Amino acid sequence: MRLAVHESGDGAKTAVLIHGIMSDSRAWHRVTAELHAHGYRVLAVDLAGHGLSPRARRYSPAAWADDVAETLEPMLDRAPDVVMGHSLGGLVASLVADRLAPRAAIYIDPAFSFPTGLKGWAFKAFFAVAPRPRRSALVRMNPRWSAVDVDIEVATLRDWDKRTIFGFLDTRPLVPPARLVAPSLVVLAEKSLLITERVAAQMRGRGMTVETVKGTGHTVFRDDHAGFMDTVVGWLHGLGPTTKAVSDRALAAA
Repeated sequence: MRLAVHESGDGAKTAVLIHGIMSDSRAWHRVTAELHAHGYRVLAVDLAGHGLSPRARRYSPAAWADDVAETLEPMLDRAPDVVMGHSLGGLVASLVADRLAPRAAIYIDPAFSFPTGLKGWAFKAFFAVAPRPRRSALVRMNPRWSAVDVDIEVATLRDWDKRTIFGFLDTRPLVPPARLVAPSLVVLAEKSLLITERVAAQMRGRGMTVETVKGTGHTVFRDDHAGFMDTVVGWLHGLGPTTKAVSDRALAAA
């Protein structure tokens, strides 16, 4: 499936941004602006069932990743410098990284695990049956969001296909990447909905850098945009020149 892509910026580097469930490419507006300032061309997708992209008959992490790769490959003349994803988009980004072999991967409070037992079923049931929240509820639930972000969330919820929830009926694919094709940063909320200390330790054991932005909830880059960008930009600046060569070799072997 060919997806809607918001392309912006004319920098020499390329960043691919993949939003979370119920959202779309508009959520990245402040991140996109800062990436432009750091010399990036940005390709922000709307996943199937979100934003301006088509609806699908069935949803799954693998299908979302296939759509992203199919859509972006003709737009890339080389491996992207960064693939970044939030929540569901973090999981999808990890699958896309296997295809596109970016120079770096950034996962924001990613869906690399899911609550088990009764808590897990309650989680699914809430998303499946709860009505779309009104603006006043969004403000109460997210006191650190800007008014612009609240308005964007209202709009993206209106454009969201609720059937995407069925893409999580099988939670077995919700795992951290088994292998790293590029240096990988995980940026966690202080109280992550999805990542436990055990899973964070597992990711560190696989060579991923795991950082927490204090005082933030699940949508880290909206709760503390400055803290989030400081973490991301500092980590990217710390990547050595050999990293690109490693990514190029991974792409050639793919």
